[in-house]
Amino acid sequence: MILKGFKEKSIKKQMNKLLSEKQVNVTDTKLESLGIVFNLDEIEDFEQFRTLAEHLKVLPNKLKIIAFSKKPKDMLKSWDLCYSMVDFGWKGVIKNSELQTFLDTKFDALISFYEADVIELKLITAASKAKFKIGILQNDERLNDLIIKTNINEFDVFKAEIFKYLTILNKIKNE
Repeated sequence: MILKGFKEKSIKKQMNKLLSEKQVNVTDTKLESLGIVFNLDEIEDFEQFRTLAEHLKVLPNKLKIIAFSKKPKDMLKSWDLCYSMVDFGWKGVIKNSELQTFLDTKFDALISFYEADVIELKLITAASKAKFKIGILQNDERLNDLIIKTNINEFDVFKAEIFKYLTILNKIKNE
């Protein structure tokens, strides 16, 4: 139990380092690729993220969705790309190559859709190489570039607000 606390503290230290090195890069490039990370313990309907991507005119091959759960992997049968605490090592080292590939992908935008204060989810958001990060209100506002203040069960409001702000920022393709 003590080691778990030390591990969490080392992950927090790594996350703070990543956030302090973060550089805001505002460009007017259109949204073509999208990464989504969500907490499977809070929400199980991942199809709504596919409809969100369609609404934002992101092609299915440019969309990557991953989930995180605190439950053991053998209990998770509904989601293929689900990661858990065992995929994270000391100092925030990623032990899973698929998760590392997701983090290294330079998405035009990353949507972090979770409310829970889970350090591993925050580390995924902080470590992502995405150009623009969008999320719902968190305790640490440094994680996202655009914060939509909504509850996790109000997905339609979240979807409408993202579309509105990305249109204002000229990031959605007009076709």
